Amino acid sequence: MTSPPAPPTPDRGAWVVIPLYNEASVIGSVIASLTPFFGRIVCVDDGSSDGSAEIAEQAGAFVVRHPINLGQGAALQTGFDFVLAHPGAEFIVTFDADGQHRVTDAVAMVRRAREEDLAVVFGSRFLDDRTRPGALKKLVLKTAVWVTNMTTGTRLTDAHNGLRVIRRDAAQQVHLVQDRMAHATEIVLQLGRTGLPWAEQPVELLYTDYSKSKGQSLLNSVNILVDLVVR
Repeated sequence: MTSPPAPPTPDRGAWVVIPLYNEASVIGSVIASLTPFFGRIVCVDDGSSDGSAEIAEQAGAFVVRHPINLGQGAALQTGFDFVLAHPGAEFIVTFDADGQHRVTDAVAMVRRAREEDLAVVFGSRFLDDRTRPGALKKLVLKTAVWVTNMTTGTRLTDAHNGLRVIRRDAAQQVHLVQDRMAHATEIVLQLGRTGLPWAEQPVELLYTDYSKSKGQSLLNSVNILVDLVVR
């Protein structure tokens, strides 16, 4: 009789940082999907009004709270500061709260960072054909990538993907001041200036009925362009 496969051992050196704002209906399942693989999950509750923070705590995450909504960039920086205060943290995985990222992609990115001695691994939905964002969204995102590459000097295919793996020495050099969507360009610029080795990894984004019902699919992409223009 074949024994069932052993459960995965959570990676204690890779900490997951999740910016969290009004995702009460999904954050519990997102954390549950991560906990078998990652030993430390940090949710930065950015002024939620729907009980997201309490649900995240009940699911087993560390929760750091902003008393008011400060924006995703500010939430990420708070998460970085929290993780870097713990000497055992080797990598930070940035992960969205809405269920669009795949845990298997995050695990593969951390493994690659270790095996290839990479300081940063950026997730890209455009390196394979698994993700189908739609023609208009793809156009907006590709325009944002072009603007980011022109302003940062870094050549990425998907500069505004929230799934990233950042090694400790690289994260220590990130100091985000752009609190809204333009933080995604700012973090690329700052990580590029470190001179540390990086790579892109093919990932799949899951455009769920939930995210579409919130209008996130296209609206977030448009917000990226607006913030890039006005910052």
